[in-house]
Amino acid sequence: MLTHAQIWHAIDALAARHGLSTSGLARKAHLDSTTFNKSKRATADGRLRWPSTESVAKVLEATGDSVEEFMSLLTLSAKPPIPRRVPVIGFAQAGRGGYFDDAGFPVGQGWDEAVFPGVGEDPVYALEVSGDSMEPLYRDGDMIIVSPSAQIRKGDRVVVKTNGGEVIAKELKRRTAKTIELASMNPTHGGRVLQQTEVAWIARIVWASQ
Repeated sequence: MLTHAQIWHAIDALAARHGLSTSGLARKAHLDSTTFNKSKRATADGRLRWPSTESVAKVLEATGDSVEEFMSLLTLSAKPPIPRRVPVIGFAQAGRGGYFDDAGFPVGQGWDEAVFPGVGEDPVYALEVSGDSMEPLYRDGDMIIVSPSAQIRKGDRVVVKTNGGEVIAKELKRRTAKTIELASMNPTHGGRVLQQTEVAWIARIVWASQ
């Protein structure tokens, strides 16, 4: 039997999986931005509210996730998340040479570490956001968890490092054999179109500390 908490935990996990807040997930699915807010999960008199099947279907269509993937999140939500220690890297460090292998994983030892809950078992690391280029989604000082091995789909939030040492976080708009088209999270900053030959690596944002 599914519980109210399991359903909402799965929606929270789905949002985090795509580097979104629950409001961002609702907007991506063309729903009211408050649809999944915690304040909407129970009435003032304590009666539990459940997300509609229509809203869940719209979210899965918007994110490209399958029903089976959502069900796996329901199963995981029944278990308490296991905290993990992961390396923490600043954006300035990320742009320097010799810090990553060809797949986008940090190399060497001696990194600062932080503990994060519910980030799975795949190899991941944290990037500390600096500046305002990713506002309002990610702000200066936020931590984003990056997975170089995660499958990347259109609409995912990603971190890209160029061969010139630039590290940028944007939304993947389109990817072909020759180019990567990125949309900006901040309307005051433009998007980018990069040639595949310019890209050292690309990794998906799977969790954020907001």
